[in-house]
Amino acid sequence: MDSTPSPSSSLPSDQVSRALGNYGPQGGRTAVGPAASQSAGGSDGAEPATESQEQILGSVDVDRDLNITRCNLEAPAFEGLTVAAGRPFSDLLPPGDIPTVTRRLRQVMETREPHVARVQRLRRDDGTELVVSMSILPAAAPQEGLTVSLIAMAKRLHLYVSETAIGTSLDIGETAQSLAQSLLAWADVAAVDLDYAVWTGEAVTEQPLGRIRLRRAALVPDRAWPDGYLTPGDNLPGEASRLLAIAVRRQDVARPIVIPDREVIERALRDPRLVRALVPGDRPASLVCIPLVLEGQGGRPPIVLGVAEIWRRPDRPFRESELLDLQELAARTAHHVDLARQHQREHAQVLALQRRLLPRAGSDTIEVASVYQPTTPDSAGVGGDWVNSFPLPGGRTALVVGDVVGHGLAAAAAMGQLSMEARALLSAGLAPDEVLEHLDETVTLLDDAEAGLAAGYSALGSTCCIAVYDPVGHQVVMSSAGHLPPVLVLPDGTPEILSVPPHPGLGTEFALREPFVTHTFAAPPGSLIALYTDGLVEDPAVSIDEGIERLADTVSRVHPWDDLQQATRRLVTELTTRSRLRDDMTLLIARMTGRRKRDIATWRLPARADAAAQARALAATRLRQWQAKDETRDNALLLISELVTNAGRFATGPITVRLIKDGHGLLCEVGDTGNGRPRLGRTGLLDDSGRGLYVVHKVTTHWGVRWTDTGKVVWAELAW
Repeated sequence: MDSTPSPSSSLPSDQVSRALGNYGPQGGRTAVGPAASQSAGGSDGAEPATESQEQILGSVDVDRDLNITRCNLEAPAFEGLTVAAGRPFSDLLPPGDIPTVTRRLRQVMETREPHVARVQRLRRDDGTELVVSMSILPAAAPQEGLTVSLIAMAKRLHLYVSETAIGTSLDIGETAQSLAQSLLAWADVAAVDLDYAVWTGEAVTEQPLGRIRLRRAALVPDRAWPDGYLTPGDNLPGEASRLLAIAVRRQDVARPIVIPDREVIERALRDPRLVRALVPGDRPASLVCIPLVLEGQGGRPPIVLGVAEIWRRPDRPFRESELLDLQELAARTAHHVDLARQHQREHAQVLALQRRLLPRAGSDTIEVASVYQPTTPDSAGVGGDWVNSFPLPGGRTALVVGDVVGHGLAAAAAMGQLSMEARALLSAGLAPDEVLEHLDETVTLLDDAEAGLAAGYSALGSTCCIAVYDPVGHQVVMSSAGHLPPVLVLPDGTPEILSVPPHPGLGTEFALREPFVTHTFAAPPGSLIALYTDGLVEDPAVSIDEGIERLADTVSRVHPWDDLQQATRRLVTELTTRSRLRDDMTLLIARMTGRRKRDIATWRLPARADAAAQARALAATRLRQWQAKDETRDNALLLISELVTNAGRFATGPITVRLIKDGHGLLCEVGDTGNGRPRLGRTGLLDDSGRGLYVVHKVTTHWGVRWTDTGKVVWAELAW
């Protein structure tokens, strides 16, 4: 006995058809497979569609192999789409979209979760394309396969969807490509040409028409074009840029221009070279140029950001309503293009700051290499990862890595402030843990109502790790604020993940703050140390500990003869190809060679009245062995005499004198147990005190004080 299927047992495609009601073709579906007889039951009581109703709904059923079993594409909007039973669904797609759509179809097949409202192009028999909203639905049990619901985009709906799609990216190329894709609803070929200043992120200003330079930003559909025709990335010839600019801007008003046939186009361009560059192919064509206009500020005239070119066959003339739709879409897009331009400018500024903070060349005691890599080359804002390396008094070298929360200029400003503050404090002689205490306070100050939250940015939770390498003692002093542990590789290739206690990071609440702890590790000559940010070791497939172990194993394979910069780049490539880079990443690797023992002389003297004379005698002998110049030897002995005398007057414990020879000069250090800081001041004509420090200042190229656990060290550098 015949029965009409109940709504609960109907297929998803039938449910979609009923839901959209008058927007779909009436009278059931057209079957292209053997199951046609099973789906012939229509709704006899349904009222026929009126002529004014736009029929835009269609559907296609596919099996588990993604081959078409049946379809309903009777609506006039789908004219030109040929579907045959047993053919793959990919026959309906442009070649460039097949991998993405196929992946989506299989994903819905496996997960049974619908994928709805995807803006998609379908390929007609004549090579033109139809823009639809595509939803992929799993077939209702017991059927297998999928139902693909297609809604032909009515022009007003297409405008809304296009604006939404165009505004989803801050990349200029992607924004232009989205606009070109949207224009295919009106065009056979669509191109977008943008002012060169938009590409570079420069401030866009009104320019004389003869000086406007255009570059092709997007071109659809993607096919093999004739030789000489401009494709994305090509600069338009100067005459073509000038003609397009004049065409869309007449009497200081930007407006569209319609050229109805190829003959008029060739007559306007005149030069065959320009015709080959601008006209797609040799067949007849009509053209509409729509300017992308940015409204001027302060009463200034509008600024043309670029031109959208809409090409189609001359037998389909442009209607007035279509021109209005195109102008509306271009007006909405111009705003997004300018936002992308501003982002490009900010991106370039942040990246320049990021590169500026990268370490420069090392010294004769340490070799430094670093790599910074954003998530993608055109990511929406460079992150706050930073790394730095710089020399410190006493021949030491500071290695600093940090990760500031967030992206963009706000994160870059915080990153630059923390980096420069860390450098200043370390150069002033503070220990790594003391520097982190100051950075902790700085992050808290950056987060107050006026400096941070009012601007919508907070640096709370940023991390930092500071390592100071001493080439004389062959050791590393390190302190960390919530950062991942460095990796140390000994000369024999044994990797070691340096122990770092857990820490909540910089700027945490006062009640949750933990003290910053200093650790000291031996670093024999030939050792490597790697500092990095979490983007390098994060992988959803493995734990963070496994990621760090993988990094340690990779660093341990760096050969002592390898060029360190090339090895660092190779290491980053190897680690990032295993998994998609999900965050910005920074890596610094330092190869520590240290000082030779014969270039160092150290003496420990009692704090007595003859300490200065004893120090001069010992130093004179060593300087003769080093074959120092007479001027250098005399200045060094004068310097040692003044510093040792000063230490004997104000300190109570033993005095340490150390001379370090390098290729650039001589470093003199005098350590004592006192805690007073020598300060250079103006001395009167008859003053006795203060003259020794004035002498130190005159004979040295650089001098200062650093603090130790037992007192202080006054250091001074002399030209060799």
